[in-house]
Amino acid sequence: MSSPEQYNAIKELLYKMADDQLIIGHRNSEWTGIGPVLEEDIAFGSMAQDKVGHAYNFYQLLHEMGEADPDTIAFQRDEKDFKCSHLVELPIGEFDFSLVRHFLFDHAEYIRFEMLANSSFEPLANLARKYKSEIKYHIFHANTWIKQLMNGSEESKARIQSSFNELLQASFSIFEPGPFEDLLIKEGIFDGEKALEIKWFETISAITSDNGIKLPEVQDKSIAYGGRKGYHTEYLKPLLLEMTEVLRSEPGAEW
Repeated sequence: MSSPEQYNAIKELLYKMADDQLIIGHRNSEWTGIGPVLEEDIAFGSMAQDKVGHAYNFYQLLHEMGEADPDTIAFQRDEKDFKCSHLVELPIGEFDFSLVRHFLFDHAEYIRFEMLANSSFEPLANLARKYKSEIKYHIFHANTWIKQLMNGSEESKARIQSSFNELLQASFSIFEPGPFEDLLIKEGIFDGEKALEIKWFETISAITSDNGIKLPEVQDKSIAYGGRKGYHTEYLKPLLLEMTEVLRSEPGAEW
């Protein structure tokens, strides 16, 4: 990559992916000690570690491209400087809520990494190939629980359906287009958010249909937009304050 515009396009893509991973990783970690069964404490904790690790490596790649070091990027930016989607910011709610968010988010991430595995930007392609194999287990976990609960009691079925009703519109925040979409596509760096959204919706539609879930109709997907431009939900700032509490009390601490 040679032109400043190409570098800016890649940085914007890396920031939004990394911020999504960091924030959903923090949210998943909140299940530690309160999961419905011990195995889910462990599972959500393990997925949280994976996602924070992914965020770290994306931040490290940004650092190699001239941005600040990972600690500074993760813990010393203002709320408005984060590019995470609204979906990942929402509180964990009940287990069905977090499970459905996990299902919606991780299917999008798996397809994103599949696309990026063929990116013309080789450092990103290398990370995507590695992460794709890890996210495969995340979506297996989500799919298994969705199927199990939809084959369970009337209450479990109703809870899962209700969470899809509540979360589907917010999930389109993942695919908010950035200012460099055309350039990313033209240069073979990334196929673009619209292509990702289409593949994702086809994938989740097939799985939910097979399990008796009816996806609600979303009239205006852009209602969920804003996070990529620094306009966040009321939930992000308290999360960032909690996440940076140690750093603020011990400025010399390292991630």
